[in-house]
Amino acid sequence: MSRDNFPSNFSELTSSQKALIHELQQNSARAVMFHQLISNKLGLNATDHKCLDFLNRTGPVTAGQLAQLTGLTTGAVTSVIDRLEQAGYVTRDKDPDDRRRVVVKPVPEGSAHISPMFQSVMHSTLKIITQYNEQQLHLIIDFIRKCNEMTLDEMNKLKDPN
Repeated sequence: MSRDNFPSNFSELTSSQKALIHELQQNSARAVMFHQLISNKLGLNATDHKCLDFLNRTGPVTAGQLAQLTGLTTGAVTSVIDRLEQAGYVTRDKDPDDRRRVVVKPVPEGSAHISPMFQSVMHSTLKIITQYNEQQLHLIIDFIRKCNEMTLDEMNKLKDPN
């Protein structure tokens, strides 16, 4: 978000609110760049890498479910799945509950290849979160959950022009 995108009442925000917005912008930009670097190392694009991340965390899902989780269109998700399957990171299998549907499953060897790239950042993250007490962590979790919901809502608004 550039300064041009701030609401007209941005000047009315407290210095702490402005600082938080600045840090959120920094976090967002650095996260994108970090995951782009990981994606490059894996031979994937960033969208494919993050969809694979969703699959590794959720387990097998349908293409429609992956679209809902990611906020992408079903057409985009189909292309992502095609590329991930071709790269050997996922497989398509019949849904055991409904043979007409297909579920996408992460390939365990793919996760084993990716996990070491995140060990250092996970260790560093654990060092940070252990500095907060339970009450503070609940507040942080609530804030991040609301930000995640807002981001998905905003993605859906951009997809649907109505």
